[in-house]
Amino acid sequence: MSKAVTFELVEHHIALVTLNRPEARNAVNGDVAAQLEAIVERTNEDPAIRACILTGAGDQAFCAGADLKAVKAGLVATLRTEKGNFAGFVTAPRHKPWIAAVNGFALGGGCEMVLACDMAVADPGARLGLPEVKRGLMALAGGLVRLPRAIPRAIAFEVIATGEPLSAQRAREAGLVNTLSAPGQVVETALDLARKVIANSPIAVQESLRIARNQGELSEPELLAAGMKARAELEKTHDYAEGLRAFAEKRLPDWQGR
Repeated sequence: MSKAVTFELVEHHIALVTLNRPEARNAVNGDVAAQLEAIVERTNEDPAIRACILTGAGDQAFCAGADLKAVKAGLVATLRTEKGNFAGFVTAPRHKPWIAAVNGFALGGGCEMVLACDMAVADPGARLGLPEVKRGLMALAGGLVRLPRAIPRAIAFEVIATGEPLSAQRAREAGLVNTLSAPGQVVETALDLARKVIANSPIAVQESLRIARNQGELSEPELLAAGMKARAELEKTHDYAEGLRAFAEKRLPDWQGR
């Protein structure tokens, strides 16, 4: 029996996590939620991993959202976990940068998983949206809260109220995804972005994103204070001194993650 979510260290410091139910358009069932939560915890605990890419198997869908067969079978509770909520992912504490590689439809919970990531790249044929209202439902796994923070208010409200998806191009123009790949090259494009991330101090990246993720949750004075506190701890690390030495010596830094 194949795993519902696969994990692969594709390059030094970069993990590729794949929703592996192409026959179901990578819809989230109980196996996906449990396995993805475990993988998030694994990446948090492994200091060698400095960036993670999340994608879907096949070329049809990143993730079509909740598996309606599981919902109809009365298994809706299994699609969530205590730490990660929907898919074991949307509210899971994540220490590393996560990049969504959107290779097809990312609808409903699939779009909410993209919103939970730190960055996203998309295939030109991708579609991202929240069709919940078409089924008498609400996008309560982060979509209603995060989409208006990620893109202009009017566009977000259009997506929420009409249930119609955004094309990859419009999602790019709105700022929902960072860039578009060449057709069929979305993982490779995500890898290029991940390589740029891991070229930097892993501690500085993780701490910077930890502060940035709280935008909208904390006041500006609270965020500034949290940043200064994080900087005081950063200054105690090997990598802080190494970055200054490497700059002075005109060489690339040798980051140790400590």
